[in-house]
Amino acid sequence: MKTTSHGVLVLDADAELLLCHATGGRHWDIPKGMAMAGETSAQAALREVREECGLRLDPLRFHDLGRFDYRPDKDLWLHALLIERVDPSQCVCSTFFTDRRGRLRPEMDAFRWARFDEVPVLCAPNMALVLTRKLSLPDVLALARGDAAINPSDG
Repeated sequence: MKTTSHGVLVLDADAELLLCHATGGRHWDIPKGMAMAGETSAQAALREVREECGLRLDPLRFHDLGRFDYRPDKDLWLHALLIERVDPSQCVCSTFFTDRRGRLRPEMDAFRWARFDEVPVLCAPNMALVLTRKLSLPDVLALARGDAAINPSDG
């Protein structure tokens, strides 16, 4: 049975996407994770961005983008939000895991703003596919600005 990860596309007015670096990994990612019992997708996504980036976002400004095929075992339910640009060095991850050497490490160890054209290089292939082929980041930004509605190509 497929699971669903709930994530947020945090955008700024300069057409950039806030990305997190997963500790120990090669790629950058969006804040995302699994819902807890009783959480809606939006509530899970809000919690994940708070835990992984330290950002408290306004749920009334959230745009539900829908569910997308992500990996064979997992779907990705996305939300988008336009925010005032934050300094990524001020982001902080409050969730931790124990690595194979027994060290307690944060889930995310770095943060950055990325231009939309950098996404395919920075993100893992499955994430890049969703963000560049199944969605149009410029269209998502227009939606978040209130300029347009979007229709995912084949979410």
